[in-house]
Amino acid sequence: MTVIHLNCGTLHPVGGDRMVCHVLLVETARGLLLVDTGFGRRDVAEPTGRLGHPLTKVVRPDLAYRETALFQIQALGFDQADVADIVMTHLDSDHSGGIEDFPAARLHVSARELADADAEAGPSAAVRYRPWRQSRHPDDVVTYSETADDWFGFPAAALSGLDNDFAYVALPGHTPGHMGVAVRDGDEWLLHCGDAFYHRNAVLGRPLPVSMAFSQFLTARRPREARRTRKRLAELPGSSEGGVRLICAHDAVLFDESVEPGRA
Repeated sequence: MTVIHLNCGTLHPVGGDRMVCHVLLVETARGLLLVDTGFGRRDVAEPTGRLGHPLTKVVRPDLAYRETALFQIQALGFDQADVADIVMTHLDSDHSGGIEDFPAARLHVSARELADADAEAGPSAAVRYRPWRQSRHPDDVVTYSETADDWFGFPAAALSGLDNDFAYVALPGHTPGHMGVAVRDGDEWLLHCGDAFYHRNAVLGRPLPVSMAFSQFLTARRPREARRTRKRLAELPGSSEGGVRLICAHDAVLFDESVEPGRA
């Protein structure tokens, strides 16, 4: 099984360092699988209408077509229709914008996240779920409300139609329905933690940059639950044979090291 790391949206937040939208592209027996999608074609073409001023003015995404998952997949020699599955950590705008670019894919999402993205009231939901609410939704959607499995002590679920090289791991806090996606990558597990943490220091027991600590707190729907999730992630066995390597959606250093191992 081949795992390819894509950056599907470079961000330049006010007061912070470069960030990315770290997406996984995995070759499976069913076809290609995406973990999150980053920004999509409509986000690039209609940034104000799709994303709104709060995100474009504060996070300042590049919104380049060459960074969309669709462009990068086609550049690798694949076709749009080769994407069979999209597994979402959550449905925030910078994670879900590209879903619409793959209408034939099966979408996997937690039931709670889908319910909030569809119907939660209030200004925060209106901002974070704006592209999802404006998009044509996939016809094939699989939701997960039960996490009865155990993955290194975390509640988890098996992903429908996929083998045991994947696990859908409950990582609540950033949103109530936030999930992580675990993928077998050689001798280790690779856990895409979405927005469970923003910066590697959050799970390494080191001080966070002030801007990251503030952003992590500000965007968490349930900050206390998010802290508990980060604490448990920090206790996972380290990256080694049978261990776990953690990545998140926005840490540019973790992305760079994934693309070029050893790079810092």
